[in-house]
Amino acid sequence: MAILSSLRRRSAAVSVAAVAGATAVGVCLAVGSASAGTLSGSLYRDPSSAVVRWVAANPGDSRTAVIRDKIASQPQARWFANFNPSTVQSEVSGFVGAANAAQQIPVLSVYEITNRDCGGASAGGAPDLNQYQTWVSNFARGLGNQTVIIILETDSLALLTCLSSGEISARNQAITTATRTIKAGNPNAKVYLDGGHSTWNSANETANRLRAAGVQYADGFFTNVSNFNSTSSEANFGRAVISALNGMGISGKRQVIDTSRNGGASGDWCADDNTDRRIGTYPTTNTGDANIDAYLWVKPPGEADGCRYTAGSFQPDLAYSLANGAPNPPTTTPPTSAPPTSAPPTTAPPTTAPPTTPPPTGNGCTASVALNQWSGGFTASVNVTAGSAAINGWTVTITLPGGTAITGTWNAQASGSSGTVRFTNVGYNGQVAAGQTTNFGFQGTGNGPGATATCAAA
Repeated sequence: MAILSSLRRRSAAVSVAAVAGATAVGVCLAVGSASAGTLSGSLYRDPSSAVVRWVAANPGDSRTAVIRDKIASQPQARWFANFNPSTVQSEVSGFVGAANAAQQIPVLSVYEITNRDCGGASAGGAPDLNQYQTWVSNFARGLGNQTVIIILETDSLALLTCLSSGEISARNQAITTATRTIKAGNPNAKVYLDGGHSTWNSANETANRLRAAGVQYADGFFTNVSNFNSTSSEANFGRAVISALNGMGISGKRQVIDTSRNGGASGDWCADDNTDRRIGTYPTTNTGDANIDAYLWVKPPGEADGCRYTAGSFQPDLAYSLANGAPNPPTTTPPTSAPPTSAPPTTAPPTTAPPTTPPPTGNGCTASVALNQWSGGFTASVNVTAGSAAINGWTVTITLPGGTAITGTWNAQASGSSGTVRFTNVGYNGQVAAGQTTNFGFQGTGNGPGATATCAAA
């Protein structure tokens, strides 16, 4: 049975004054290199989070010391959940820039998909999927070029009960495009898609939904943001999902697990009405598990689910309930590296010049196709490269084998779904500078097309 998440609507906007005015608290961050997974380094603690500001404003509260030492001291995700296309780039840039300056990894939770939470306590998001893509494009422009962790659209794939089949297809395309847009904006971004949790959909169903939403372009998936299942249960579930993805020809994907509230009882999704919860494993990239990139606090402890309190509001009694009786956070000294005792090896330059590839010639374009094929379906990624002069619009023609049908397209408009299909640019990617490349993609059933594609400039 699907468990409605009803997460919070969290404002990403924090004033400079709030940042500057927050009183410092003791910080115990897990630092050092990861022993497994693909991430290493310490995670960024937001100095202007709701819990940090509450601690600063309530020094005399009897709960403050516990909340300060066990929650406010820890790195947690910053949620970007307001539809603010004109300001989101600057907000992201400010947050990421501060993390970069601290040489730490920020965690950003994107919660903006149209019709999010199926109209539950955290209803909202972008008015439509076109405007969603505009927002995501602006979001991606603020990400810089260092490592960032993106938790992309909690519940967007696990909770589909309110959507028609056409709306599900459109959402899958939107998440695929969002993933690729974020990766294009910052190639070092680590993007994870919604994997629900271990007591929601089956591992096979979760893998199917991840595949349909373009997990092949992401780094993996996240689980347990909407529940409190034990870390071991989530890890077992994650291994089953990864195995199912491998069976579909999608390899190399890893899991992140939300451990912010899973140190006590599991079960009912809403923490507002349950005092048996405790904070779980403290946030770290040092997981000791090759399948798990990080244990994260995605849902900030103390922020309500929407049962007794407004979704997303910080409630000190919830925070205290989670922290009281929980273990103290680890204190870890950053590793130090001794200077090398010998000079590093040097490599002589090559004796011959490396080969050069001239750009395409003519006032036209070329197209190349890369396929990801599995039993019964495929996705195709197509690069469109301008010739020696800029182009202002393009059309790519691809012939599909018999029995193949296109079920979804992103970053292009398709004319037809079988046989010979023509793909034309959309408004934002028609202009391509000389020698430069843009990209579109599509997915379908049956056998994917061959590598042959023809391109014509408008």
